[in-house]
Amino acid sequence: MKNPQTTLLIRNGTVITLGNNPRVLPNHSVLIEQGIISAIMPDSECTAHADIEISAAGKLVMPGYINAHMHFYSTFARGMYWLEAVPDFPGKLRTLWWKLDKALTLEDCRYSAYIALIEAIRHGTTTFIDHHASPLAVRGSLSAIAQAVTDCRLRACLCYEVSDRDGEQVAQEGIDENINFLQECNRSEANLLRALFGLHASFTLTDATLQRAASAGIQVGAGFHIHAAEAVADQTITQNKYGKRVIERLHDFSILGEQSIAAHCVHVNDKEIELLAETGTYVAHNPQSNLNNAVGIMDMLKLSQAGVQVVLGTDAMTVKMPEELRVALWCQHLRNDDASAAFIETVNTLFVNNAKLASNLWNQKIGELTEGAAADIILVDYDPPTPFNNETLFGHLVFGIANAAVDTTIVNGNILMRNKQLTLDLDLEGIVAKSRELSQILWQKMQ
Repeated sequence: MKNPQTTLLIRNGTVITLGNNPRVLPNHSVLIEQGIISAIMPDSECTAHADIEISAAGKLVMPGYINAHMHFYSTFARGMYWLEAVPDFPGKLRTLWWKLDKALTLEDCRYSAYIALIEAIRHGTTTFIDHHASPLAVRGSLSAIAQAVTDCRLRACLCYEVSDRDGEQVAQEGIDENINFLQECNRSEANLLRALFGLHASFTLTDATLQRAASAGIQVGAGFHIHAAEAVADQTITQNKYGKRVIERLHDFSILGEQSIAAHCVHVNDKEIELLAETGTYVAHNPQSNLNNAVGIMDMLKLSQAGVQVVLGTDAMTVKMPEELRVALWCQHLRNDDASAAFIETVNTLFVNNAKLASNLWNQKIGELTEGAAADIILVDYDPPTPFNNETLFGHLVFGIANAAVDTTIVNGNILMRNKQLTLDLDLEGIVAKSRELSQILWQKMQ
């Protein structure tokens, strides 16, 4: 289905609304017009007609998943086997990620995004907030990724990570790339693309570059997307060089705010948590990445209780948001030495806060099935073996639905997958083959 003007009727499924008032509505139908949900009603009362009708009998009908922190280009790191073993996170940045991003071409940027996006459709993730770096291919990199997003018909917010690690010229190119893409999004009628102003991390940004970036972003009214206090090194280097902690420094440069995302925040103190809460800054929790990099476990419970808006990302470890959700919960149990800790707070990261963040970025209701919301919907194979209602919904989401197969994926009223078959007008086999070819060349350059 390529035309969002086409009407679509999803018949007789179990609708999970999510949102601030999550409800389970058995035997309900959803009518979609012009990419928007126009009605949700009991199937017995449904008299609507549509161009396309989908039976959801025996399936859940729920909002598509949202990923609040992603790196599409990380796709091309999959399977690397020759890497030097390093014990700390800065070493991993130097030996893997900063070597990989410097080897990327514009074609690599586009094809690595294709792979992640196609996998996302299969697993019901419909919205991404991505963070990109390709220091030797900065100009046009966001447009290359945007082309993949447009071809796959998903929803994505992009940015380029400005950093001083490759010199002043590359840093300025990163600032320019952010501004150009932000302006391009503002001019475009393509409503699936949005932009933030990307920054790498406090410890790789000088005061001069951070000031230029902050001024440029504020001038165009952009929020910022930055890694913050992911590892102890970010705090140590920032304090040694600038006499401030990471969040305090970002606050001084007006980087924090209701449109901004600080990713990770594993190593923040009470004052920094207070600043994050006061400014309404979103904090993206990425538990699998933090475990993989051995940098620690964010005190998500403490941040949430302090009023910080904690959202859930994957840092490219996966596109399966329920998988990340489950790991986030186990992490909080372990960190708090309490097998019942942070259940609601963890579930809210994905199903409440991610939806709020996406709704703010796109200025429309996303992540909730309600009249007037964006028609970003998935159908999931799930036959509840125990009572399934408003009270048991979250337990089913974590312990049952998380393992269920996605049958159908719809974004903006467009059917991207139906009956587990992709409907994209793309040469999927050719994309995979081209990705293998490009990644092999990239690996050779890295070695």
